[in-house]
Amino acid sequence: MNGAEDNRGLATLISDLAQQTTTLLQTEGRLLRTELSEKMSDAATAAVGVLGGAICLLAALLILLQALVIALANAGLGAGWSSLLVGVVVAVIGAILLRTGASGLEPSRLTPDRTQDQVRQDAGLVKEQLK
Repeated sequence: MNGAEDNRGLATLISDLAQQTTTLLQTEGRLLRTELSEKMSDAATAAVGVLGGAICLLAALLILLQALVIALANAGLGAGWSSLLVGVVVAVIGAILLRTGASGLEPSRLTPDRTQDQVRQDAGLVKEQLK
């Protein structure tokens, strides 16, 4: 009888472990979906901000650049050279702004860090329980 009780206890432990592992995996799946949703929402917000800012800046920039080209031409620099100078300066500034805005969309910012940490902790806990 002692062997039967041990087997039943072992069977119960294995059954409980399987049930708890299933529950853990379901919980981790929900956490992963939630965190990915949050990250995608953050990325979408960043993208909308970059796009909206770019459109507004483009309209203002065109007007200001036109005024700068006219001012340089009136100051004695030829119209062609004025346009070239302004175009080069604007291209450099645009590249800097684009790089800054795109940094919010880096893949490293979109990874589900909390879920990865939690899964590692849970895997360690399961390994300990199996010993």
